Amino acid sequence: MKRILADARAFGVQYLRSRIGAFFAFAFPVILILLFGSIFSQGGSSIVPLYVQDLDGTNLSQNFTAILNATGVLEVRMIPRGIAIEDYISQNSVNTALRIPAGFQNQVFLHVTDPTVRVNVTLYGDPTQSTYGIAAAAVSGAATQFNLGVAGATAIVWTEPKTIDPGLSYIDFFLPGMIGFTILTTPLFGMTSICAEYRTRKYFKFLATTTLTKGEWLAAKIIFYSLLMLASLLLMYAVSILVFGAQATLTPMALLFVVVGTFEFTSLGMILGLFVKDSETAATVANAIGFPMMFLAGTFFPLESMPPFLQSIALALPLTYVNEGLRATMVFGNDALALTYLLITLAVGIVLFIIPARALSWKSK
Repeated sequence: MKRILADARAFGVQYLRSRIGAFFAFAFPVILILLFGSIFSQGGSSIVPLYVQDLDGTNLSQNFTAILNATGVLEVRMIPRGIAIEDYISQNSVNTALRIPAGFQNQVFLHVTDPTVRVNVTLYGDPTQSTYGIAAAAVSGAATQFNLGVAGATAIVWTEPKTIDPGLSYIDFFLPGMIGFTILTTPLFGMTSICAEYRTRKYFKFLATTTLTKGEWLAAKIIFYSLLMLASLLLMYAVSILVFGAQATLTPMALLFVVVGTFEFTSLGMILGLFVKDSETAATVANAIGFPMMFLAGTFFPLESMPPFLQSIALALPLTYVNEGLRATMVFGNDALALTYLLITLAVGIVLFIIPARALSWKSK
């Protein structure tokens, strides 16, 4: 028994000395609790943006919009009247929108003389997303409140659901997030470990004896990971189609996102690997940066389902623009918005690449 306890003690000391072991045993669970607790906490309900197009523009339609905004779970954002709501949804990658029809107020007044008259407000959205359920319940509650205020218990306003794109399923919205997840993890963790190992094992000094330049070494790693990620993309896309019948489109813009996103996170991995003391520290730092980014950048959950302060954090994370850009081009067919996110990703990637390009030295100790 003494030998067992002695061996357990020795192994425990060795395990906890490892920064990786300590991270996954203590820090990582706490990070997950904080993240999921913030996202799903009962104490802080999520605010769901609801895009509203008021085609009536009367006092009663504006009153209905005010009731929507006062629910506490909806943030009303107005859509101009001069554009078809379906076009606005497509151009802006909107998840949930409501159309108040022209003649809304007249129909309500007609109900006074003809109780069979009712008016339908149309709720556009994707039923597979949790935010749609929140919006649908809130709109229904607002309609009930409006009906009680105008005509007692008589139902005047009804909600008519309309799916944004009936051909899309959950996997179509999930696939871009998983592609972004892979673009983050593989180059980030791989390059962090490689650069740290090259420093600690003095491999950079060996490279100094060759004709390979620093720029060529960095470019070679980016090319390798880009090809690896493109192959991974094709595999994930094929599996999604064959197994789940996914209908998301593999566009040229999506391929550009894979290359540019890989460039960005490979550069970030280089930075971490060049400025940490050893391989274990490098892995811990990569985990500490990578794992929270996975959950906060809309990989598994829509950004709209998060509390406002977490949404603000998400906008500062580079993975957010990769995920949302991939969804814009693959799901919504909105290459104009995707191009904006691609340029942001490229700009951040260039900045991140300059740092290791200047800091790397073949004489690194």
